[in-house]
Amino acid sequence: MTDDESGSAPDTGSEPATDTGSEPATDTAAVRDTYDRIAEHFSQTREYPWPEIEAFLDGRTGSLGLDVGCGNGRHTELLAGCCDRALGVDVSGQILRTASERAADRGRSYGLAQAEAARLPVRTDIVDLAVYVATLPHLPSREQRRASLDELARVLTDGGRALVSAWSTAHDRFEESEGFDTTVEWTLPGGETVDRFYHIYDPEEFEADVAASDLSLVELELSSGNCYGVVRSV
Repeated sequence: MTDDESGSAPDTGSEPATDTGSEPATDTAAVRDTYDRIAEHFSQTREYPWPEIEAFLDGRTGSLGLDVGCGNGRHTELLAGCCDRALGVDVSGQILRTASERAADRGRSYGLAQAEAARLPVRTDIVDLAVYVATLPHLPSREQRRASLDELARVLTDGGRALVSAWSTAHDRFEESEGFDTTVEWTLPGGETVDRFYHIYDPEEFEADVAASDLSLVELELSSGNCYGVVRSV
């Protein structure tokens, strides 16, 4: 479920409105259903990879690349270009359909699987490169978010590296200084709006959640209102 957190990404489409007063959904099934509803339009507005992901992958290679929350596969394509094999995972079946169509249209080859971020369909100690971007904030509870970080650690090889991102309070659209839950509207053609759950991280909280997991933070950067952490397994 790659999303619209990066201010530098050359994406187009509806400008979401933040509603910090509403009650967000608290289960993963609701998140899945939301992205099933908006999948086609969402994919149409997510053409290009983020520069931060391109920079992270530049010069890196591996046997298996993993894209957690792959959306329409735009970053899975990058992994397929620098790894022998690549796999995109997303909780939304309809989003995965758009990724499959995109791969076919572009003549790209990579695997796709429907699964939750905290239950990856991947063996332990097998992933050399991973991107887990714009997806962690969609998980409805801190327990689930930390479990997903542990799961990422489980699948990484000893020398493996991953890039984890989270929309943060450092973004100029937020006035809060501490992390908080909210919903952000997605506007479909015709004007229908769909609420999407987000946990907006503050940078210290992001570091704390990584530190509490089986991951080790190698590097942290704030860019375009996001926390970007390069991580490895402990």
